[in-house]
Amino acid sequence: MSPTIQRVDVQDIRFPTSRELDGSDAMNAAPDYSATYVILHTDADDGIEGHGLTFTIGRGNEVCVAAVQSLASRLEGRTLASITDDMGAFWRDLTSGDSQLRWLGPEKGVIHLACSAMINAVWDLWAKQEGKPVWKLLADMSPAALVACLDFRFVTDALTPEEAIALLEEKQSGKADREAWLREHGYPGYTTSAGWLGYSEEKMRKLCREALTEGWGHFKQKVGGDIDEDCRRAAILRDEIGAERTLMMDANQMWDVDEAVTNMEKLAEFDPHWIEEPTSPDDILGHAEIRRRLAPIGVATGEHCHNRVMFKQLFQAGAIDYCQLDAARLGGLNEVIVVVLLAAKYGIPVCPHGGGVGLCEYTQHISMFDYIAVSGDLEGRLLEYVDHLHEHFVDPVTIRNGRYLVPDAPGYGVTMKSASLAEHRFPEGPAWRDAPPAS
Repeated sequence: MSPTIQRVDVQDIRFPTSRELDGSDAMNAAPDYSATYVILHTDADDGIEGHGLTFTIGRGNEVCVAAVQSLASRLEGRTLASITDDMGAFWRDLTSGDSQLRWLGPEKGVIHLACSAMINAVWDLWAKQEGKPVWKLLADMSPAALVACLDFRFVTDALTPEEAIALLEEKQSGKADREAWLREHGYPGYTTSAGWLGYSEEKMRKLCREALTEGWGHFKQKVGGDIDEDCRRAAILRDEIGAERTLMMDANQMWDVDEAVTNMEKLAEFDPHWIEEPTSPDDILGHAEIRRRLAPIGVATGEHCHNRVMFKQLFQAGAIDYCQLDAARLGGLNEVIVVVLLAAKYGIPVCPHGGGVGLCEYTQHISMFDYIAVSGDLEGRLLEYVDHLHEHFVDPVTIRNGRYLVPDAPGYGVTMKSASLAEHRFPEGPAWRDAPPAS
């Protein structure tokens, strides 16, 4: 019997990461990693629940919570089967069924973030009901069944459902072998944890050495402040990791187009693999111009890309070398899969954004599904890792020698421990009662 969603519970959960400048970059100087945290309570005898979240960085999280509350009635009272029997229709209804709420986007911003948390909670519930991790639930679907879960509105000029089915059918052969390979070797990752902009030189060196001991071979540095300081920090990182390891750079939207080119020409001596978010995340043609002028340095973006339509245009314009989709900014897993399929058609590697509470737990499922069922190879693909806050999850990511190990727990991996929720609930949780957030 399919469980019925009786109540949508949403909580404002915040972690005081600004106190140690964890997650700091040129645009976001003192973030408090936060989650609009959704629990779908059901009438199931076993107490099964769906858990989902969207990521914010502190103030404004309450606005996202309010958006979930405004949408909750579209889920409450529905059986899981009534949703999963036509996931594509469910996705369109939640994101566009209430035209007045859709006006707040459409399909972007706070309202889309709220939809993401709820949609991902549904996928979590479905995977738990099936006794599978999300990556496995997706990989085991037939191409036709998977494509039926998706909404291709506004992107059929680039990818039709029929093309998507053909793309997936092409990769049916070898899926079991790729899954076995992943289980043996893990998915390759890179670490951002040593390169936050607010860290001292001493802390950077210490974290680099620890990361090398742990087996990391790919590192990312935050840039976008003073260019001379960026160069000095790049020299420190190169000194620590050596010339043979990979160094990426992330400007977090700080530069105009010409400024991005000028600054990266100065940083080119440190052999950056890519420059991430070199300019406004909405400037598709600006990214294309930067890419043209900076080659062979790659251009990466996507963590602030609102929806599948923007990604379609980034691909069509030849604007990026790496697709850094965000699992909680796009409209949940349905839209993520559409972007993964678009990326495969255009030959752009998917390297999801992983800096933020719960994002690494999400993205491991996306990248493993991509490798097994969509792309079929790992060329150019890396999965971001930051070492913050995983201890608050029931089934946190597991890393060995710079690689993500395959998760087997049923669900989407973002179920938080009840004690962590109680501790960090804003503003009444103990983590906040005695020490207010940074102004």
